[in-house]
Amino acid sequence: MIKSYKLRRFFANTFIYITLAVMGLIWIFPLVWLVLHSFRINAADPSIAPSVLVPRLFPAFNEYGIDNYVLLFTETNFPRWFLNTLFVATCSCIISTLSVLMVAYAFSRLRFKARKPFINVGMIMGMFPGFMTTIALYHILGIMQLEQSLVGLILCYSGGAGLGYLVAKGFFDTIPRALDEAATIDGANRNQIFWKIILPMSKPIVVYTVLTSFIGPWCDFILVNIIMRDNEANFTVARGLYSWTDQQKINDNYRFFLSGSVVVAIPITALFLYMQKYYVEGVTAGGVKG
Repeated sequence: MIKSYKLRRFFANTFIYITLAVMGLIWIFPLVWLVLHSFRINAADPSIAPSVLVPRLFPAFNEYGIDNYVLLFTETNFPRWFLNTLFVATCSCIISTLSVLMVAYAFSRLRFKARKPFINVGMIMGMFPGFMTTIALYHILGIMQLEQSLVGLILCYSGGAGLGYLVAKGFFDTIPRALDEAATIDGANRNQIFWKIILPMSKPIVVYTVLTSFIGPWCDFILVNIIMRDNEANFTVARGLYSWTDQQKINDNYRFFLSGSVVVAIPITALFLYMQKYYVEGVTAGGVKG
């Protein structure tokens, strides 16, 4: 009986591991392909032209070089797009992080008559995808004369950030209220308690909020594609890379599209790996209580 059980468990685990390995290879293959072909020194990608045979799966050893990356930063608008993206993501991250943490703290610690209705309304509004408001946002920004501007993008990304309070509220709920009461007895007000006591103890949820607030603007395409349209000087990287996929430009700019995709992934990947520990702590602690 024991041997039969161990044998079944061995085959079951083997099947699971093989399945996971195959799924992992399927998931990581496009990334590996992207990185390898971004170093290919050919001027254009023949796989785009339908009249040319599809190239080898991976470039030959003598086809590798850094020419694509050098030309990306010297002969294209990519540096400008990269700085635009960094500026928008950083400003949106700061505003969004402060909004989320302050709203979450208010709902976690303060008790007022409209607290429950506000929480319910926030949860209901958070169920609707953000892209449903893009057309309305475009017209509102037009009235404010902020269409096709980086400031308009920042307002769109950070304006409704406070609705993402739920995870942070769950984290604040785990912090003992006795700390607030002791600080109040010592003469501290709500503002001092939040900035000097609660936030220093909430590093995991602060890091989690910073990462999620930064990743959104950094990777977003739908909103910037509608708001920016033809203002190439204010493109973010996502909109700029998309402009290179135009049928008339793809053969000349495909190598820049590949190398630009790799470059834009490096900062956010490095940031996530560096703060992964706190990110996981923030998610798990924030899910304890609602």
